[in-house]
Order: sequence, then C-alpha cells, then structure tokens
Amino acid sequence: MTTLTQLTDLTLPQILDRTVREHGDRPAYSDRLTADGTGWRTTTWHELRAQSRAVAAALVDAGLQAGDTVGIMCSSRTEHVVADLAALHAGAVPTSIYATLAPEQVSFVAGHALPTVVVLEGADQVQRWATALAERPEVRTVVVLDAAAVGDDPRSTSWADLLARGAGLDPAPVDARTAALTVDDPATILYTSGTTGVPKGVVLTHRNITSEVDASIETAHLVGPGLSISYLPFAHIAERVLGMYVPQSQGGHVHLIADPSGLAPALVEVRPTRFFGVPRVWEKIRTGVSARLAAEPDESRRAAVQQALEVGRAHVESTQTGHTTPPELAERFAAVDAAVLRPLRAALGLDRVEWAASAAAPMPVEVATFFAGLGLSIYDVYGMTETTGSATANGPDGFRLGTVGRPQQGVEVRLAADGEIEIRGAITTPGYHLAPEATAELFDRDGWLRTGDLGRIDDGFLTVVDRKKEMIITSSGKNIAPSTIENYLKESPLVGHAMVVGDGRPYLVAVLTLDAEIAPLVASRMGIEAGSLAELVQHPAIRGAVEQAVEAANARLSRPEQVKTFELLAEEWTAESEELTPTLKLKRRVVTSKYADVIDRLYG
Repeated sequence: MTTLTQLTDLTLPQILDRTVREHGDRPAYSDRLTADGTGWRTTTWHELRAQSRAVAAALVDAGLQAGDTVGIMCSSRTEHVVADLAALHAGAVPTSIYATLAPEQVSFVAGHALPTVVVLEGADQVQRWATALAERPEVRTVVVLDAAAVGDDPRSTSWADLLARGAGLDPAPVDARTAALTVDDPATILYTSGTTGVPKGVVLTHRNITSEVDASIETAHLVGPGLSISYLPFAHIAERVLGMYVPQSQGGHVHLIADPSGLAPALVEVRPTRFFGVPRVWEKIRTGVSARLAAEPDESRRAAVQQALEVGRAHVESTQTGHTTPPELAERFAAVDAAVLRPLRAALGLDRVEWAASAAAPMPVEVATFFAGLGLSIYDVYGMTETTGSATANGPDGFRLGTVGRPQQGVEVRLAADGEIEIRGAITTPGYHLAPEATAELFDRDGWLRTGDLGRIDDGFLTVVDRKKEMIITSSGKNIAPSTIENYLKESPLVGHAMVVGDGRPYLVAVLTLDAEIAPLVASRMGIEAGSLAELVQHPAIRGAVEQAVEAANARLSRPEQVKTFELLAEEWTAESEELTPTLKLKRRVVTSKYADVIDRLYG
C-alpha cells in the first residue's frame, strides 16, 4: 500500500512520470468518443503523457507563461485530462469550469481567473464563452476540440492542430517549466458551485493534492490500480481526486462518462472495482431496485429476497467499529450473498466493487442501510473543495453508519462553541484566488478552517447536522436542520427532490417534485395512465400517495420539525434549470426565489 511519505514531496508531473515508468502500457482513460459512438476509445499512460507534453509545448510556443491560468470547459473526456496535465507541464494552473454555467456566470469566472488560454469542447461551450471572450483581451489562445466549432476568432485553433504542432516542437522548454515546479505551487483553482452565493476560486497546491491522495489511499485501502467510472464534472473536487489524482498516482483505469444519464449502462458494462456516488445517485439506484423488487410477481421469490436483504443488512451493521460479526451470521451472509445478493449487485454492475463511497451532501441513513442489505458497505466521507476533498472518512478500519467517519491521517477536526466543524492539516487550501478578505474569514488565527457546517462528534466519528447558513430558525426560535426532513420525504419513490422552508415562519412547508424516471413506473403499477409529469401531479391518487409520504415523514419528526403543508410541482429540477448544482445539491436561494409565489401561497 502507498504510504504517506511517497507522494507528498512530489509534484503531479513527477507522480505521472513514476506511473508511466511502472504502468505505461496499461490503459489510463477510456471514453465514448469512438467513431460510431459505441464502445470505448482507450488511451494508455504512455500516450496520455506524450499528448500532454505535446499540448504543453504548443501552448508554451503560443505564449503561455508560467503561472498563467488555463480555463477548461469540457465534458468528461480524455482531452479534458490531457489539457489539465498539459497546463501543469507548462508551469500553468488549470481550472476546470462547470459546463452548465450561463454566459454571465462564465464572464464572472473569466474576469476573476483571468485565463490566458481557454480550452472549449464545441459549439455550446463557444457560445457560453462568447461574451467573456469579447470582454477579456488577456485570453490569447482559444482551443476548440470540435474543429467545426472553431469559428473566425483569430485566437482560435482546433485541438487536432494544436496537438500536431506540439508534437513537432522541441520539448526542452516544457521540461524546464516542469522541473521548476515546487510542491507549494498552485496545481488548480476550482470555483465553488455557488449554493450560497457568488463562486469563489479555491487554490489547491501540489502538496494539498498529494496529501489528500495519500490519506485517501490509506483510509480506503486502495491497493494497486483500480477500475473506476468518472461521471461528475472535473470542476468538482471529488471527481478530480478520484478521476484524476488517485488514478494518476496508481496507474488505474478510468472510464469517462460525458452524460451522467449513461451511468447505469456503463456500470453494468465496466463493473468497476471502485465507485463513488453523490447521495442522489445512490438514491436513484435504490429507488430503481426497490421498484423492481416491488414489481416481482412471485411472492415466494419476493420473500426470499427480503430475507436475504435483512441478513445482508445485519452483516454490514456487524462490521461497524465496536461491533463483531457472529460466526453464524457470517455463514448465513456467505450463503445468501452467493445465492441472492451478488446476483442483485451484478445486475447493477456493482458485483466487483471493493470500495464504495458517498459525499457532497448528507447521505440518508436509510439509503446506506438499503445498500448494506445488498451486501455493499458505502463509506460516507466528508470534506469540501477547501479541504481538497475528504477530511474525514469511513473505511475498513473505522466504519459507523450514519456518520462521515473519523479524521484521515494528518488531519485535525474539532467543533467550535456553536458546533461548527473546523479542520486543520496539509489538505487545507492556502486561500481563495485574489480574495484576501474571504481567505481571512475562512481561517481563525491558529489556522483552523471554518467549514460552515454544523456537526457532532461521538467516539471520534463525525456526524454532519447541516450547513450553518441553511439551518431553519422558526418564528418561535426553534433550530431545525432541513436536510434530515428532506431525506425522509425523498424515501418515497415518487418524490424526486424536496426542499423544506420555514425560516422566520411559524411552521414548516415543503416544495416537492416528482421523480421523472420512477414516478411514471409507480403510476403504471397503480393503473394510472398519464402522458406527462404535469398530468401525474394533478392525479388524485398520486397526490394522495405523496401526502401519505409526507405523513410518514412527519411521524418520525418532532412537532416543530413536521411539514404542515406542501406543493407538488410538475417541473423537474436540474443543473440546467438552476435549482441544482452540477453535483445535484439544492441551490436553496434559487428555489426560494424561483418559487416565491408558491411558498407564499403555502403560508396562506
């Protein structure tokens, strides 16, 4: 296993060199960019580094200076990784930018990050950048992957032309830039997704990243090259760590999914050994499995599966820290796992998973317990962009359901007087890009990073209560964490998203949406025919079922936490419609503003 001393004195290009020496002919990245759109286009580690150095040479020749910023707006594809590595080899700082940003948001990021090179995927990204490129004279080179979308901007060139030009250039200038890098130089700037306000550019150094990689490998027991699927944007820290930095340090093989809707079939095809899912992804998988099991016509088969799930749940719960697995339970689990649970996991493409994790938002205990029933331990972790990803984590050596684990090696965690989680260690950012005041607010005088999250610690295991700014304080002074209530509401397969409102109000109300994939299936089993979500929302039986779900959630809550009334919307919430971040977290300000009339109506 990699130890904590092997990476932290190396820069990312040095780590890549080591990986190429050890695993050069192994597949590094595969994506769907084949000629017919099926199958996989695979690049080896040798090829990946060669392409990265060629692009770096072309960019240096075009005027890219050490320390410049390179903006990248592409989907998850191999060229995105190459562009990122090329910037590093040229001594520049790559910043991946969410491809869902509106033109005015792109202009904000461009005006703050001030990239001199921009790498865009195609016509859609070129359009989103049109205003920013017109406003930013410091952008000297615009690289477009789709040659047909290059346009007539004299700064523009195609990716193919850039790569070909770089392959014929002297690599010495790139070698000099790479050799000059230090572990304390910036390795990326990531702009937060803006759930609570204007995005901030988080600077992460090579040392931040290698400290995170070492600690994650140690906690998760990630031994040797893994097989994984990358489907989140590379603008998100979790995907950068798991889809770029860990594989680049171990020689793993990553399958890139540009469209998350292709995740389910890719899972079945790839059968990864490692899989990370944000809570919403795990919720969707669980809802789909539950719906299929409920539709099983054979009552004896259904009963056998339920019995196997109970054994699986008991087994995983027995593996928690402080518990022991009785021999008879281990034997029962081995039997039902072989006969029932492993085939169920295989149907999902999760039968070879050795490590599964969740982060980015609180993981509903009921969802984690459901997958425990399938014989799959989902290790919840906790962190943020400012901590280079996970600061605490569950793992084989320390696991407790309902918590986000214990501090990883080299990380200190404490609670402030008001319960705010504070973190200190080599993984914490040196600060925000060109924002000294925001940086000063982030840390206290002793270097503790203020996370903005509230938590509690029991036997060293951290539980996240909610975002400090998102806590609801009712007009009677009750402090309520909305995420717990929302997770209860989303246990219904009909409910896709839920947001609870009540700050400064006498009671709580909720705005709900139907699950666009599962709700029609549930309706069909109920004998309801509907051509759209709007029709389903209006159907008395569907509204009655959702009302029962609200009542079931309320039965588990104290009176101040109960939802008094709700509105069921016909709309879907997505990152494109702006209610969600690209990692499917609620943008509460957006929902509150967009549906202000609905909320006012709920309060009469």
